[in-house]
Amino acid sequence: MRAKLVMANISIFAAPPLTNLEVPSLLFRRRICVKNTSILSFAETHFLRQSISTRIVRSPIGSVSCSSVTDEASTFRDRPLGENGCSEELKVRTLTWKWKGYSIRYQCAGISGPALVLVHGFGANSDHWRKNTPILGKSHRVYSIDLIGYGYSDKPNPNEFGGEPFYTFETWGEQLNDFCLDVVKDEAFFICNSIGGLVGLQAAVSKPEMCRGLMLINISLRMLHIKKQPLIGRPFIRSFQNLLRNTPVGKLFFKSIAKPEAIRSILRQCYHDSSQVTDELVEAILRPGLEPGAVDVFLEFICYSGGPLPEDLLPQVKCPVLIAWGEKDPWEPIELGRAYGDFDAVEEFVVLPDAGHCPQDEKPEMVNPLIESFVARHSNSNTAVAADI
Repeated sequence: MRAKLVMANISIFAAPPLTNLEVPSLLFRRRICVKNTSILSFAETHFLRQSISTRIVRSPIGSVSCSSVTDEASTFRDRPLGENGCSEELKVRTLTWKWKGYSIRYQCAGISGPALVLVHGFGANSDHWRKNTPILGKSHRVYSIDLIGYGYSDKPNPNEFGGEPFYTFETWGEQLNDFCLDVVKDEAFFICNSIGGLVGLQAAVSKPEMCRGLMLINISLRMLHIKKQPLIGRPFIRSFQNLLRNTPVGKLFFKSIAKPEAIRSILRQCYHDSSQVTDELVEAILRPGLEPGAVDVFLEFICYSGGPLPEDLLPQVKCPVLIAWGEKDPWEPIELGRAYGDFDAVEEFVVLPDAGHCPQDEKPEMVNPLIESFVARHSNSNTAVAADI
């Protein structure tokens, strides 16, 4: 059971985006219900139902060690968007940024408007936002980043840090804030999926001045956290984690799931609409997982049972928060997620019909308008223009 849970969490996070759905303007009234949309389900630990209901709780209160930004090949990646809710094509650039000596990949689109930073989940990368970045870039400055250890960013060996955990939400939160300072050169809205939501929360708490607003899409409940493990089960879970991290078993386990059909199977669990689990998605999740160092990062993080929980960070957030949840998420049950809507900073809890754990990819036509509306409500009329895109 535990092994099954861990495997689900591992593979699914390497997967890309979700599907589409129209969200009428009525969505943002106090009580709205949109019916007859499609349903999704991701792997067995994190993702999204059939009527959108928006509840407004309240309107919340409203030194960097990094270096240069480089365009890897000084080229643009063109993506046809006809199937993703946009009839036009918008070029998305792929670049690298040096952070603390490490190479960090990111993608960007758009030259004006509020800045958005899109943050992926466990095992995923900026390609998981491929259905969002070019569309949102038409009226925003959009950046999707590969967290260190994931995607095509560097993957330093966690054993080289003196026994201290390196792949933590504190590390990634610092990376996100430094990215805003060095690359975006502006405060930004953080749009986050799954464990990316913890990264966004940590960044917003650490440097409140950098975050204008947070949108948390199927944020990870962190059910493997030490505080959420039953007392009787903790020794067994710890033993299993040690077995994975300190013996050949872990690498054999990783090897068994780092295959196209294994990734496809896991994605079909967490995507409610299995037709969205395309060859493109499988490749986008799998290929970075075959990069040198990926297995060590994977094993390090699945053994990370400490750090903050969403309920620890939400009371400290000073910016507006919107929580969106795929109704059909088999990993992060919406019944448990609803409790987060009661925190003071959370102004809305939006149910995404017929969606799994990664609605931004499965239902971009639903999620993109939701992002745009949230950002518009909390943006000043005067918007900055990017200098470095």
